[in-house]
Amino acid sequence: MHRSVFLSLFTLTLIGCDAHSQYLPESTALAPDKVRAIAATVEQRYSNLSADQRESVLRTVVRSLDDMVFIEGGEFDMGDFGWPCDRALTDLCEWPCGVPLDQLCVITENMEDSGVHPVRLSNFHLSRYQTRLGDFDLFQVIHGKPLSSAEYRDSEQMQEYFAPDKPAPTRYWQEAKDYCLWLGELSGAPVDLPSEAQWEFAARNRGKHVIYPTDTGTLDFGRNYPPREDDWQGITHPVGSFAPNPLGLYDMAGNAKDWVNDWYDPDYYPNSPLDNPKGPETGFYKIMRGFGLNEGEVIRANTVIRWPEAPDQTGYSEYASFRCSVQSEHPLK
Repeated sequence: MHRSVFLSLFTLTLIGCDAHSQYLPESTALAPDKVRAIAATVEQRYSNLSADQRESVLRTVVRSLDDMVFIEGGEFDMGDFGWPCDRALTDLCEWPCGVPLDQLCVITENMEDSGVHPVRLSNFHLSRYQTRLGDFDLFQVIHGKPLSSAEYRDSEQMQEYFAPDKPAPTRYWQEAKDYCLWLGELSGAPVDLPSEAQWEFAARNRGKHVIYPTDTGTLDFGRNYPPREDDWQGITHPVGSFAPNPLGLYDMAGNAKDWVNDWYDPDYYPNSPLDNPKGPETGFYKIMRGFGLNEGEVIRANTVIRWPEAPDQTGYSEYASFRCSVQSEHPLK
């Protein structure tokens, strides 16, 4: 064998050995071969980054997929399904609580969620947590983008706002979309923002008629929802601080709102397709779901309220976050 060919093969062997000997995080959802494939993609895509940065990217991608909850699809009536007019929203009963459907009152006065319509969804995955600020910061840094609210990051009085386990604040819908697509590019999984229908189906424990997206369907302040004494602070909590809903999803209300994929159209609900609706093709507003403020939570922290929002906000808000989904009918492996 020619000496130059031998040296080339020897060098490739060393590179291969080094790639296989690098740190690989353990995964609860992915097979070791899949983790190695993601590591190879990260190495190739970000060869200009330091080893520590590449390891951080790899950890973030693998943990993000491990955080995905597999949700079996089904059919449900999407929208404000109504509640007995003389019964408090916090007074649990089995819907429709013995009241004829045509005599139910709306859950909210928000007309954006009116127009109950049937929806049938395929299986999908949804992240049990909102995207962490630390992970979103990493994404911004390696792509040469400024950190959110960078002008306040050095203030000692503001440090609580920027803890890495808080929900990632956003200004633009597109940056939430780009983050989820980035996870998909590195993992090979179809990661994206969830559709609005998927978000509501999951918040309602696979489409059940529950008012609040908590473990009990009601608000237990300090256990499954932020305590009322925190109202005046206006600061979000670390993700997963309170009990999840029955599907294992945290903070579907009470921490930050979630961007979803859909455009908003006031006439879309009555004309929504039955199967896997994706929202209008275009629009002026994007939709956010959930509830990010404690004030007025009994009325607005419910499972059906919708928020049409400009995709370009005036500034970064800790109450505007997101969680990613995997658009696959089969469990990750």
